[in-house]
Amino acid sequence: MPRPYTLFTGQWADLPFEEVAKLASGWGYDGLEIAVSGDHLDAWRWDEPGYVESKLAILDKYNLKVWAISNHLKGQAVCDDPIDFRHQAIVGAKVWGDGDPEGVRQRAAEEMKHTARLAKALGVDTVVGFTGSSIWQYVAMFPPVPEKVIEAGYQDFADRWNPILDVFDECGVRFAHEVHPSEIAYDYWTTVRTLEAIGHREAFGLNWDPSHFMWQGIDPVSFIWDFKDRIYHVDCKDTKLRPTGRNTVLGSHLPGATPAAAGTSSPPDAATCPGNRASAPSPRSATTARSPWNGRTPAWTASTAPPKPSRPSRSSTSRPPKPASTPPSARTKGCPT
Repeated sequence: MPRPYTLFTGQWADLPFEEVAKLASGWGYDGLEIAVSGDHLDAWRWDEPGYVESKLAILDKYNLKVWAISNHLKGQAVCDDPIDFRHQAIVGAKVWGDGDPEGVRQRAAEEMKHTARLAKALGVDTVVGFTGSSIWQYVAMFPPVPEKVIEAGYQDFADRWNPILDVFDECGVRFAHEVHPSEIAYDYWTTVRTLEAIGHREAFGLNWDPSHFMWQGIDPVSFIWDFKDRIYHVDCKDTKLRPTGRNTVLGSHLPGATPAAAGTSSPPDAATCPGNRASAPSPRSATTARSPWNGRTPAWTASTAPPKPSRPSRSSTSRPPKPASTPPSARTKGCPT
């Protein structure tokens, strides 16, 4: 079936929503993955008379649709420990409040519930976002971290997110967690454990973004295959790797776009192939055959200004090829188109 090609608005939250819609329409996108950020969406206004209708009217004006919305920034604060200056910069005044850490977490959780209600009001069944994590601070595992501390982290996640997911269930909306460093699920095995922590409930699935996998050494196609029933949405970014023997995946406390950094996220067309692009087997057949995902959403998270995206190729996005007869993990690596 055809897959819509949409643009994630989060990196342009400083622009008015209508301006982003106008630009995206001119670039040829089918719709937007709208971020709860800036004036694009405000989850606390989900039941305000006329609010949702005003957003849908803008989409209609520019011949755009919405299949998913996102709320990464407030989701991050639900489980994070510590809560500090970093969160103050991203969660907004309503969630930050007086800055008391537990108060921030509770208000962030309430906004995520409102986000599910907003999605329903918009006619959308998927919310993309982050979860935060109380145990990411222990990722280096030194000084030694007892297993009971890690177990408590997954329990904290379940305790905080199950009530949020109850509202998602009530609204008929799914949460698509973006597997990403700093989250409770940031790689293959933490994804397994995260799903176990919440009893594999259907309200919680995954947003597949290969840019977060390549530099970690995760096979993105095997990930699709193993979590095929849990991938609810796809964000498309490439990863440009610069292995020199000096650069490391730990980042060296360097800005992401500096030449000495080991890797940088980039739009699907920006990474150069061959050479400095982390290439993977094409994911199309795996996602088309097995996963209930909504569509492709290009996103940009590099610290430099994004280039103007080229008009999506309808031939490459609307009619995915039939599944390959060989397993994805056995296919030859190459430069994806």
